[in-house]
Amino acid sequence: MIDTAVFPIAAARGFVEALGTAVVLLDELGVAQALSPAMRALIPGLETGKLLALVLRDPDLIEAIEAVALDGGRKTIELVERVPVERTFRIHIAALAGRAERRPTLLTFEDLSEQRVIERMRVDFVANASHELRTPLASLLGFVETLQGPARNDEKARERFLGIMREQGLRMARLVDDLLSLSRIEQRAHVAPDAPVDLAGIAREIVDSLTLLAREREVTLKLKAPSEPLQVPGDRDELLRLMENLVENAIKYGKRGGEVAIAVEIHDGEASVCVRDDGPGIAPEHLPRLTERFYRVDTAASREAGGTGLGLAIVKHIVLRHRGRLTIESKPGQGAAFKAILPRYGTGRSAA
Repeated sequence: MIDTAVFPIAAARGFVEALGTAVVLLDELGVAQALSPAMRALIPGLETGKLLALVLRDPDLIEAIEAVALDGGRKTIELVERVPVERTFRIHIAALAGRAERRPTLLTFEDLSEQRVIERMRVDFVANASHELRTPLASLLGFVETLQGPARNDEKARERFLGIMREQGLRMARLVDDLLSLSRIEQRAHVAPDAPVDLAGIAREIVDSLTLLAREREVTLKLKAPSEPLQVPGDRDELLRLMENLVENAIKYGKRGGEVAIAVEIHDGEASVCVRDDGPGIAPEHLPRLTERFYRVDTAASREAGGTGLGLAIVKHIVLRHRGRLTIESKPGQGAAFKAILPRYGTGRSAA
């Protein structure tokens, strides 16, 4: 504890302003006397000579500062700001020793906003994943009980139910596979892959592998790609997954009997793959959320097509790990275009 009888506020200013954490020094009346650079960045409206209560008008914070200024000691509170954006702070309030009736106080701010957002995302993710697994699991258990009971000797029912059970089992397997893929990509997000990968070759490979699916949907696949290799720094398996998800989505959610165009192109220092369909398109309010985990424009259609709600989230994280960017363009009735833009191998540039 700093004794202001020996170490006055004037001397404490230099100490506070040299700190790397978000700290503000208040005098006995609650007026800011010194702010660290981190504090100025955290609360831009707070300035030296300004009453803190005029900037942060939270009653609990004002009451806590008042109590510490009068009685000494320490208090810790959490403050949630709702506007202009929601932010959460943990604030440590400590009295400085002094001989006056009221004491100066030192406030240290911890910004918990990102931590709270991550916690909410984790809770939502677990809830969504549990919900997605619960439905096929309940279906499986129901059919097992039926086969063990009323349909025990019904051969036709057994064959039909086993087919449904297989589909539900495959649905759960796809979800688990996507969850594991997303987890692996996120764990390596900080390490950009640097092996040369031929993007044009991957496009041709994916078109070949999805030709049967396209034929079932009466969809024509059209590929436009350079004949020579177009190399990008990447992880081949992840880029295969990226391309597969985009093309498969276009086949499943585009127009039956329509066309899916895949274009692999070269730009200045960059390479791109664009997958365009001529389906019903996507309303503008859905576009910003398409890459969220488990977000679906049409839940029934997605599940009927075998979607897990994670395909575009995986695409987004793969693009980010490859230091690229993903653009989505669509209008109702005019199809949709998903473009992944990546740095070219050997250019020394990354997509901004």
